[in-house]
Formats: sequence, C-alpha cells, structure tokens
Amino acid sequence: MLRAFLKYWLPVIVWMAVIFTASCDSHSFNHSSRLIAPLLHWLFPHISENAVDEIVFLARKGAHLTEYAVFALLLWRALRRPVKNDSRPWNWPEAGLALSVVLLYAASDEIHQIFVPTRTARIHDVVIDTLGGSAALFALWWLKFRKHRRAEKMQN
Repeated sequence: MLRAFLKYWLPVIVWMAVIFTASCDSHSFNHSSRLIAPLLHWLFPHISENAVDEIVFLARKGAHLTEYAVFALLLWRALRRPVKNDSRPWNWPEAGLALSVVLLYAASDEIHQIFVPTRTARIHDVVIDTLGGSAALFALWWLKFRKHRRAEKMQN
C-alpha cells in the first residue's frame, strides 16, 4: 500500500506543490521578465520592449499549459496504475476524473493568487490550464489508440 502510494500518488502531490509554489510572488510577471528579458536583449539587441513583453507573456502561458499537461498525466497514471504491457482499453471515466481534478486545481490556484499581492487571478488561465490537461490526455489516448491499432494489424 505504501509502495503504491509512493509510486503513483507522491509524484502527483509533489507536482501540486510545484504548481502552488509557482503561484507565489517569485513567479510573477515582473520576476519572469527579469529572467527572460536580458536573454532576449542579448540574443536580439534591437528587440522592442513591447516584443519582450509579448514573448514573456507567451512563455508564461506556455508554462501554464505545460505544468497542467504534466499534472493531468500524473493524475491519469495515479488513477490508472498502469503496469508493463497493460492491455486494458482506454477508460474515459478515468481521463474525465483526471481532467476534472485539473480543472478544480487550476481554479483553486487562481483563487490562491487573489491573496498574493503581485499576482492576479484570471479565468483565462484556468482555461489554458485545462486545455493543457486536455491536450496531454488526448495525446496519450492517441498514442494508446495507435498502439492498439498496430497490434490488431499484426494479429490479422
């Protein structure tokens, strides 16, 4: 029981802590731009401040998408508990539950940001986070679907 918890659920909890930490002041737009802007100015000396702000914005939204894609996959893995050569078919209720938790955690993350002075809560971030989780689960489904189709073709 402990081994299963450590293998499947501990990574989920650790990733939730990573997301929570990323919602703090140290990961605000101002702090992100302090890291990314100098690199952009070094790579592209004539880049405008407007372009820098847009790139920082896109990088931050890409980070939202990615962190919640990873979160959805970790949740799916914990719910599914896959084993080597797992032949069980795709289970939409498991994926739906994982995506529901992604949505709820994304919403709670934005609520947390209400209480951080340098952060703002935004509904569109919840949408981006949920899209990241959806994309990851869809990609996983697609890979499993293709693998299943190849196995069927080999049997015929």
